Amino acid sequence: MDMTLMILLAGVTMLVLGVLGGLVLGWANKAFHVEVDPRIEQIDEALPGANCGGCGYVGCRDYAEACVDKSEAINLCPVGGEPTASAIATILGVEVTQSLPYRPAVHCGADTSQRLGRSDYRGEATCAAANLVNGIQGCTYGCMGFGDCRKACDYAAIEIVDGLSVINYDKCIGCGACAKVCPRNIVSMVPFKHERMMIVACSNKDFGKDVKKVCTVGCLGCKACSKASNLLNIVDNLPHLDYEQYDGDAMDDLELALDKCPTKRMTVIGKPTAEQVAAVADEEDRPVVTADFKTTVDDAEWRG
Repeated sequence: MDMTLMILLAGVTMLVLGVLGGLVLGWANKAFHVEVDPRIEQIDEALPGANCGGCGYVGCRDYAEACVDKSEAINLCPVGGEPTASAIATILGVEVTQSLPYRPAVHCGADTSQRLGRSDYRGEATCAAANLVNGIQGCTYGCMGFGDCRKACDYAAIEIVDGLSVINYDKCIGCGACAKVCPRNIVSMVPFKHERMMIVACSNKDFGKDVKKVCTVGCLGCKACSKASNLLNIVDNLPHLDYEQYDGDAMDDLELALDKCPTKRMTVIGKPTAEQVAAVADEEDRPVVTADFKTTVDDAEWRG
């Protein structure tokens, strides 16, 4: 067969196969097409696109689909907060409920020098690994300071300062990654009703005499704070803040509770105003700390 004819035949064959393949693909596209609810696209665009997983879904797209297909709560995005929840409510034609931003709080305020009974740990430098070893430090509830939370944060919002996790709330988006990775559960997600929130910077549930043996600044469970403020309840020798009752006037009561606390375990976290920074500029006994809390061995719910 002539070479030219062979090339021509091969070209025609490829053309025919291409046309047939296109027809089959076109038919399959129509036959198996799944209609996508346009509201999913609208909600996906309304979400911040952080894909942080703070809502409980893999990414913003999955959450958008859940809102439409599963009637998921519209206020689960910790990054977008109330504006995003309002936008989703408008798209779905539902009523928006109150949506508070949640931010992490480290419930330990003891730096390296304030923790007693520390040993020379030479294992893997992670909190998860160290938590499996007995005797790393006397307090089995406190921050170990190896920075698992810092490594889990994609927004560089956590630093380890003198062996203690410190949160930068200007960078924090509230995704909750730090709370999930802490093996001792001393990081909890706190509802930020205000730019500045009070927390309890300790998670040791032992009796006072035992706390003194392992930490120089740990909560003694003396109940002085709970007597000064009805927002504080003592549970397992540890004060817990009632954030449902936390309002604009709460800080006055809590400041009184702090004055009564012998170890000053109440800590103000969040974003201070310029006036607040100036007001405490000369105070050395009440440092403005950006940190948060939960308890160590058990999975606590909200902790103050």
